[in-house]
Amino acid sequence: MNGTPYLKVRDLQVHAAGKELISGISFEATQGRVMGLVGASGSGKSLTCLSVLDLLPRGLSMQGRITVDGVPLTCSTSRRDVRSRKVGMILQNPMSCFDPVFTIRTHFKETLSAHDMLASDSAERMLNALEEVGFSDPRTVPDLYPFQMSGGMLQRVMVALALTLEAPFLIADEPTTDLDTVAQARVLDLLAGLKQRRGLGMLLVTHDLGVIARLADDVAVMHDGKIIERGTVHDIFRNPRHEYTQNLIATHLQFSGYH
Repeated sequence: MNGTPYLKVRDLQVHAAGKELISGISFEATQGRVMGLVGASGSGKSLTCLSVLDLLPRGLSMQGRITVDGVPLTCSTSRRDVRSRKVGMILQNPMSCFDPVFTIRTHFKETLSAHDMLASDSAERMLNALEEVGFSDPRTVPDLYPFQMSGGMLQRVMVALALTLEAPFLIADEPTTDLDTVAQARVLDLLAGLKQRRGLGMLLVTHDLGVIARLADDVAVMHDGKIIERGTVHDIFRNPRHEYTQNLIATHLQFSGYH
């Protein structure tokens, strides 16, 4: 592991019907570190991570330069090629990411097959990944249907899918938003453990400064489609320079009960 950026985003812009939603933002993320992208709802942070892998909703267009593992992503095809294999993605509302009529086993098989990674040891790799993400008896999971699982369980299955594809980098978009407090803590502990054990890099997108404080090494603060401040997590919390960041942290501390 070194300090060479794994993900580089330069001058990213997103437009819809002539309106600029994201205004020329740039940032970098490296393996072994968590880059936190934080801001209120509507600030553009989720659109930013969706842009990286060509997952923007219909009607939105993007411009800018994106590089993953030293390879420029020059078109939609190249961004789709790196999806999952080089960059795994964990989305909010995990229930919407699974087809309810297929078992978890089928989801693993279809995902591995789509990336030409289905092999004789696929079942073993699936069970190993499910165990690593915290299922005490992973053998009971593959035959479950998504509707039989909680949001926290499905979030862990999404992480396990990324592990079986051996993605060295994760984009986590609001990974704890729809989870209860216990499930949130489990997912955060899981992501922290993966970073430590595997040296994974992460782009962590969230509105929750508590999640940032728990996981992030570096932070970029978004507001109205722009990055207004960046620094280490220590710098941002201890010495925020921008008024918006100061208000964001003050509100977080007030509702968290810290003074």
